[in-house]
Amino acid sequence: MPQRPSHVRMLRRGLIVGAALAVASGVLPPVSGANAAPSPPPLPSQTSQASTRQQAYVQAAREYAVPRDILLAVSYLESRWESHAGQPSRAGGYGPMHLTDVAAANAGTNKNTGTTTNPNAPTNASELRGDPSRPGALMMPRRMPNLQTIDLAAKLTGIDKATLRTDAVANIRGGAAILADYHRQVLRTSVTDGAAWYAAVARYSGAPDRATAQAFADEAYSIMRDGLRRTTSEGHVVSLPAGTRRIERAGLAKLGLTEASAGDVECPERLGCEWIPAPYQDLGNGDYGNHDLANRPTSQRIRYIIIHDTEGSYAGTIASVQDPTYVSWQYTLRASDGHVAQHVKAKDVAWQAGNWYVNAKSIGLEHEGYAARGTWYTEAMYRSSAKLVRYLAGKYAIPLDRQHILGHDNVQAPTPGLVEDMHWDPGPYWDWAHYFELLGKPFERTGTPVSGAVTIRPAFARNNPGFTNCEGNPGPPGEGTRPPCGEWGSSALMLRTEPRAGAPLLRDVGSNPPDGTSTMDVADIGSRVSTGQQYAVAEVRGDWTAVWYLGQKGWFFNPRRAPTALWATTVVATPKPGRDSIQVYGRAYPEAAAYPEDVPPQALVPLQYTLPAGQEYVVGMKADAEYYRAVTLDPSNHRVIRGALTYYQIQFGHRIAYVLADDVDLKPSWR
Repeated sequence: MPQRPSHVRMLRRGLIVGAALAVASGVLPPVSGANAAPSPPPLPSQTSQASTRQQAYVQAAREYAVPRDILLAVSYLESRWESHAGQPSRAGGYGPMHLTDVAAANAGTNKNTGTTTNPNAPTNASELRGDPSRPGALMMPRRMPNLQTIDLAAKLTGIDKATLRTDAVANIRGGAAILADYHRQVLRTSVTDGAAWYAAVARYSGAPDRATAQAFADEAYSIMRDGLRRTTSEGHVVSLPAGTRRIERAGLAKLGLTEASAGDVECPERLGCEWIPAPYQDLGNGDYGNHDLANRPTSQRIRYIIIHDTEGSYAGTIASVQDPTYVSWQYTLRASDGHVAQHVKAKDVAWQAGNWYVNAKSIGLEHEGYAARGTWYTEAMYRSSAKLVRYLAGKYAIPLDRQHILGHDNVQAPTPGLVEDMHWDPGPYWDWAHYFELLGKPFERTGTPVSGAVTIRPAFARNNPGFTNCEGNPGPPGEGTRPPCGEWGSSALMLRTEPRAGAPLLRDVGSNPPDGTSTMDVADIGSRVSTGQQYAVAEVRGDWTAVWYLGQKGWFFNPRRAPTALWATTVVATPKPGRDSIQVYGRAYPEAAAYPEDVPPQALVPLQYTLPAGQEYVVGMKADAEYYRAVTLDPSNHRVIRGALTYYQIQFGHRIAYVLADDVDLKPSWR
């Protein structure tokens, strides 16, 4: 959801909340009094005793009589066994066991619990739908939930909260103690049979509703069934052996879980989903909000799924989508447990991508989180999102690739004046490689060095381009006051004008007007490529590879022994012979002659970029020349206008763009 700020504007810091939202309703039994396990004496030596991460799980499981595989599966589902250098998740959880400490996660941030202006609100009225439209009051409530599982972990283990947040071994002990305490409360026994721990695992999710808690527990048991082995970013090898796992769900009834409002949600089975509708209502003076009724895919095909992050809490995001004067999206996903809320039917058009052409052909998913605060997305949310996207892609025949599954940062502006204000979420710290592995479509080599194209694929955990300005306010350009971001894994690579480290970045006159100077600012996508994106190769020199990008040749470090891209075979577009350059568009609208007399034609406005002769760009798909006319509350007046023009979608820079078929030749990417 974050906008692309100018160099004197940066996203405001928001609240990290959400993990606690799960039990804030108070429906679960209190973890205190007679039912609470006695606090064992602190064992501080164990916070550094385990020589490996694997041993830490074994020791903690033994100490608190938790089945080892239960502990490993829950931890993987929370953090993938990562400690994240003591940084909190998007839900305010710390360490491998995701112990939530919302107070610590929000230290130093805006504590306003009332209604505040959304820091990522569109500044241009036309950005609401990606087409000229009504502005609206852009407000976002923020609320602070109560639950802090780290408090319980500290009470049960005798370890202070600071150590539980920062020491991985202590954190694992804290998670084991909580699981054991939950199990005793449910069954009043210390039974170690893994099947009987299902309810404790479900409660550990923090979900207040049965469907989400059960989906979390099912996923944990699925992980135990399939087994896993992984090397963490810190170099710890952790393994969970595969095996047949029984499940006893009887204990769920004792958790006091609620039933979410399922309504008529469009979700895969066994995924915790609820229906929280966005309002479709008259606002007066011909204005209405906050989406448009349609009849997709009968009226027009759904071609894209757009991945956003919320830049705020789950609660605040839900409040925003229920505001008729705000924008809308189809789904919101909660960080703490992967819970899904649907707001707009897939058949209808949400105002979520900042480009009306893309809006009319896409489904938008908002993920609770922040693009540039050092916080991390939970595995539970990644997995829920992947399940939802697989379901939607199968239902609407959407290919699972980076030409159709787009980040909001990959959506092009509809017109030149809006390029600078387009959004840049989910940002360079979204793990696209892992996400596509969960989608069942990992990025793999499909060519050789003569194939003429590459798929960007750095090793996420080890890749840190050195972005700046993740915290604090930026200084003016040239002052060098932007603070560096942390040592966080990234999906992004930077492009340079020459094959050497430290060479200038490419220029982007749209994102960085007036002179186009790109920077390492985390919000600056002017010279950046991302995992899964494909580009035509322009040249190779030793360990450096050049690709065509925004009409320029951009170099990235791609050593043969540790490649950051995979060779690919694909189709590319190049200007027809005799053309010095061709125009590039942000939307694929019909020609003027296609519009009925009572509908004003939408101008075919090219972007400020051109595609020079001799350059090649990867083709994502043939794009339909269509305009969805929807300017009234009454859907009987809505219609799709189709033209005779044909466009191709290309990977032009960090964002997609469109070129006219009459302007280009298509050919295999082979060099």
